[in-house]
Amino acid sequence: MSQQTRRIVLAARPSGAPKPTDFRLDIADLPALKDGEFMVEVIWLTLDPYMRGRMDDAKSYAQPVPIGGVMEGQGVGRVLASNTSKYNEGDYVLGGFGWQSHAVSDGTATRKLDPKDAPLSTAVGVMGMPGLTAFVGLNDHGRPQKGETLVVSAASGAVGSLVGQLGKIYGLRVVGVAGGAEKCRYVVDELGFDACIDHRAGDAKSLSAEIGQACPDGIDIYFENVGGKTLEAVIAHMNVASRIPVCGMIAWYSGAGEPEGAMVKKLWRTILVNRIAVRGFIIFDHYDRLPDFTKEVGGYLRDGKIKYRESIAQGLENAPDAFMKLLEGGNFGKQLVQIAPDPTRD
Repeated sequence: MSQQTRRIVLAARPSGAPKPTDFRLDIADLPALKDGEFMVEVIWLTLDPYMRGRMDDAKSYAQPVPIGGVMEGQGVGRVLASNTSKYNEGDYVLGGFGWQSHAVSDGTATRKLDPKDAPLSTAVGVMGMPGLTAFVGLNDHGRPQKGETLVVSAASGAVGSLVGQLGKIYGLRVVGVAGGAEKCRYVVDELGFDACIDHRAGDAKSLSAEIGQACPDGIDIYFENVGGKTLEAVIAHMNVASRIPVCGMIAWYSGAGEPEGAMVKKLWRTILVNRIAVRGFIIFDHYDRLPDFTKEVGGYLRDGKIKYRESIAQGLENAPDAFMKLLEGGNFGKQLVQIAPDPTRD
């Protein structure tokens, strides 16, 4: 009897914010293993804002998910059967297994995990793609120098929280922007940022005033995760020769509140006058930096210099709801879905 998988597929392309009817839970038979393939039971699934873009049939850096196709995403799984010497039954593996309970892989873009190195869930969080994104974005594109001021949007999230902590380790003044007083308290009291501003407490004008107070010497690096009114508030405080690594624009992913002409004109004029370096980057272009990231950030994690937080939804069927809340800022830390028990956790 073949192995079945429970999976979340794209039922319809969203118009604006995704809704429950854009997803469908179904059951399918997995194909028999060919030579060089293995089958995993997925334990941890990561949910990330970029997945919203894959739901649209629009030109991007990656192909969209087809209607009826399994939603894309990385996960950590345990090998149940193997026809390859690369993995043995019982091994733990990171790979792009999608939103499903079981998957067959030929080993492309996968790697073996040792739970003794770090908790398995961190492979899709602080020690995985979000962590590498923070490390590369800040170091390679932010080019931090001791004593500079760094502002991080979505500061309590999986990427932003590590950007800020790395900034403090590198000797920067770090100011976060997050949604809600509880997240701001966490960013300052637990993660060690110098200040954090609640973007939900006012409009772009009042947000800009607070940012100005928190950054009396201006901003040298703005790590951009959201766009929207946060970008509008920050741009007036950017210093000459400052840098903006553009990681994401979650405020605009569903088409809401996109910038109008006056905002675009102000933005581009400021970039010109202040000679700001704006660099968009896609982390899939930077996996050559994985060894450096693993060595440096892994060491910080083992030494207790880096903290992380996880929001965990239980059960594959709850992935769509968790994803929709993620896009609205409803998560606190890295958003995960636990699909199966993790034998390495107590």
